[in-house]
Amino acid sequence: MTKFYVTLMSFVSDLGEKAREEKGATAVEYGLLVALIAAVIIAAVMLLGENIRDMFDGVADKIGGTTGTGD
Repeated sequence: MTKFYVTLMSFVSDLGEKAREEKGATAVEYGLLVALIAAVIIAAVMLLGENIRDMFDGVADKIGGTTGTGD
């Protein structure tokens, strides 16, 4: 009976350890996803930022608002 208990406890502790390892791996994966999304957003803003600003400035001129360039 003692051998069964030791085997069972060993199995349960192994499961807990694997669950902690998986949680750590999941956190790393989420961190990488967030970094990738941030890099894509930064690249999009750098590539399209001036065009989008010009488009909004044109719309603001047409409706009689102020532009975002500080004029």
